[in-house]
Amino acid sequence: MNKFKGYFYANPDLSASISEDEDSSEKVTNPRVRTVFISDIHLGTPGCQAQALVEFLKAYPSEQLYLIGDIIDGWQLRRRWYWPQAHNDVIQKLLRRVRKGCKVVYVPGNHDEFAREFLGHSFGGIEVADEVIYETVDGRRFWIIHGDYFDGVVQCAKWLAYVGDNLYELTLKLNRYLSSLRARLGMPYWSLSQYLKYKVKTAVSYVTSFEQAVAMEARRRGLDGVICGHIHHAEMRDIDGIVYCNDGDWVESLTALVEHIDGRMELIHWPQFQRETDSYYQIVTVDTSADGVPATAKIEKKDEVPA
Repeated sequence: MNKFKGYFYANPDLSASISEDEDSSEKVTNPRVRTVFISDIHLGTPGCQAQALVEFLKAYPSEQLYLIGDIIDGWQLRRRWYWPQAHNDVIQKLLRRVRKGCKVVYVPGNHDEFAREFLGHSFGGIEVADEVIYETVDGRRFWIIHGDYFDGVVQCAKWLAYVGDNLYELTLKLNRYLSSLRARLGMPYWSLSQYLKYKVKTAVSYVTSFEQAVAMEARRRGLDGVICGHIHHAEMRDIDGIVYCNDGDWVESLTALVEHIDGRMELIHWPQFQRETDSYYQIVTVDTSADGVPATAKIEKKDEVPA
């Protein structure tokens, strides 16, 4: 990436980011989308939906991938070590994307602020940057930033942010028990903490103020939009002519932002996508062995299955 007015500028020419001696067979072929934007994974916490994220990454191969902060939760890991195999799987999946030629950029947040000591460096092919200017296919320029710089609590009263983080973890713990019960009853995923956050007027006011502040700064910089995370509230809307995009999180909402090959931006809600896919497709046996045990199967659209 090139330096541009004090921050990094993402070069849309992807070939420049792939080393010439890299095996061409490892390069990304037929990507589903041009770019994937994800944040707030919070690896190192029980609330992290690591397995769902791995499934999403498998379903959405891309030319570029931006990790927009709070990927690893250093706050919680300092208090108690928690790192199951599923969290290793996420890291391995990200490194595998790099080996296949995907451009991966890591923009640290407040929970993984330790990574800000390595700005401008590359680890396993993953570039670390404080902020990025991203250019879409249609020429629009987006400011990529985690967003914690616009959080007065994080910047001015960090002790209060730690208290809030612990209360948030408690809510997530209650939510896991509730989700387990709902799953046994055959009910879809639902987030208690997200529900409470959207019902409390002060939380709603905080989210709105955050969105407006980030959009205002993007306008001041002469950009077309902003892509951020931090507040765990997936959103894509126009704010006074600025395209505000928040890619959500992989703790509660399980969302990601993608830019399609044609330049269209879309928020993907993974649980909803899975439900729609499950209702649209079904596995159909196409061959059987001599003893009647299915040998192969294929997936077909439900409306294409013979009666």
